[in-house]
Amino acid sequence: MKGRFFVSGIDTGIGKSVATGRLARMFSECGFETVTQKLVQTGCNGISEDIIFHRKLMGISLLPEDEDFTTCRYVLSYPSSPHVAAAIDGVKIDDSAINADTQKLLEKYDTVLIEGAGGIAVPISEGFLTSDYLEKYSLPLIFVVSSRLGSLNHALLSLEFVGARRIPLSGIVYNVFPEERREIEESTLEYLTRYVSKKFPSAKIWKMNRERIWEI
Repeated sequence: MKGRFFVSGIDTGIGKSVATGRLARMFSECGFETVTQKLVQTGCNGISEDIIFHRKLMGISLLPEDEDFTTCRYVLSYPSSPHVAAAIDGVKIDDSAINADTQKLLEKYDTVLIEGAGGIAVPISEGFLTSDYLEKYSLPLIFVVSSRLGSLNHALLSLEFVGARRIPLSGIVYNVFPEERREIEESTLEYLTRYVSKKFPSAKIWKMNRERIWEI
C-alpha cells in the first residue's frame, strides 16, 4: 500500500477518522512510512482535530508537517461542508495547493492517506465535488461503510457513483462499531463482499471494530 489514497465514506460520522488513523498505524507496522492528511477540516481552529486524532491512533506525537499545516492547509471554523465553511470564513480553497502538499509529503513518506470531509459527493467549493478532486488528481479510494441498518443502500448508491466516475476503488473498511444486530451486520458484509468482488475485483476489504482493524 504505497502511494496516495483518499479515505471517504457513505456519510459524515461514519468512522473515516478512525479508519484513517488505524490504517496508517497498520501500514506503518508493515514497514511503510505512512502519514495522514486532511483534505479540509471544518468546525475547528488551529491544528486539525482529525490530524491530532490520527496521531493518537498511530501512537505518535504531532509531526513537523502537522505544525506547519502541510497535513491540513485549510482549517475552517464553521462545522459544515467545506464550501459553506469556506464562504463563512472568507477563504478560497485552492485544490492545487492541497495536492502540492500531498506531493511534498510523498517526498518523505511511502504512503499518504488523505481523509475527506463528509461523503464522496460533498462540495469542496462551488461546482467542485470531492469526487471531482479524486478524478482530477487520479486518487484511489478507500471507502468506509458502516454495518448499521440502511448502510447497504447508501454504500451501493455511492459505489455505483464511484464506478460511473471511474474512480479506482482500493478498498472498503467495514465499520461494525457501534454494533448492529448480528443478522444485519453479517448479511450486509456478505452482500457487500459479493458486490465488490464483481464490480471492483482488486479492492481489499478490511473490517473494523472498536479495538482494531484487519483484512478479511
